Amino acid sequence: MLYIGEEVGGGDEDDPQVDIAVDPLEGTNLCAYGRPNALAVVAMAEQGNLLHAPDTYMQKIACGAIGKGIIDLDKTPTENLRSIADAKGVYVEDLTAIVLDRPRHEAIIKEVREAGARVRMISDGDVSAAIATCVESTGIDVMFGTGGAPEGVLAAAALRCLGGAFQGRLKPRNEDEARRCKKMGIEEIDKKWEIDELAKGDVVFAASGVTTGDMLKGVRYFKGGARTHSLVMRSRSGTVRFVEAEHHFERKPNYGLEGIQ
Repeated sequence: MLYIGEEVGGGDEDDPQVDIAVDPLEGTNLCAYGRPNALAVVAMAEQGNLLHAPDTYMQKIACGAIGKGIIDLDKTPTENLRSIADAKGVYVEDLTAIVLDRPRHEAIIKEVREAGARVRMISDGDVSAAIATCVESTGIDVMFGTGGAPEGVLAAAALRCLGGAFQGRLKPRNEDEARRCKKMGIEEIDKKWEIDELAKGDVVFAASGVTTGDMLKGVRYFKGGARTHSLVMRSRSGTVRFVEAEHHFERKPNYGLEGIQ
């Protein structure tokens, strides 16, 4: 894990300057309990193009490409669902929203159900949830809720590559977190951040499955090695590459995996 503001690399004058957002295990509890959709994720952009999000909360809404210019954090969940349904030419009852199962989301979950849409509740992992809104086979149309701000930047980077829609608003939980936001140069705490403000310019995003989920297979071990399933995406080209790899530990640097058989 990199701490916020950490500098890595050789630091030579000619080295490229980039921003990195990383979560080595997005969905810690998912991995611990063997649940789906735990990921290792990283996003990169030119220096200054990723929001330096403090370790606080962020209110988020995510949708596929149909949501561009449609979804809005300032609208209620019901209004957003109706806008998405109209854009898709379907009924609200045909939509599915994905929401983190948290007490703070009880009102959102209740409203979505009263509007007639289905709710898929997840225990953790809102980066994978945001990505799911852009993958038709998942059946997810929109993501609502509040989660980690750094994960919001990662989700925005991924959706930039997938052509999706995303908005975020920081939600500090106390005065200390609010001061931390301002210390990092964020003066407008209540600002509604658009997707291309959270992740600007040419963005590269990569994820590897840790546990098998909607889009990626998890790590599968065999004697002396493991198989992984990853995706690599770029916003400029919109290219999405899936990579299946086989790793042989005896030929790789020692990562403390001697005992894995």
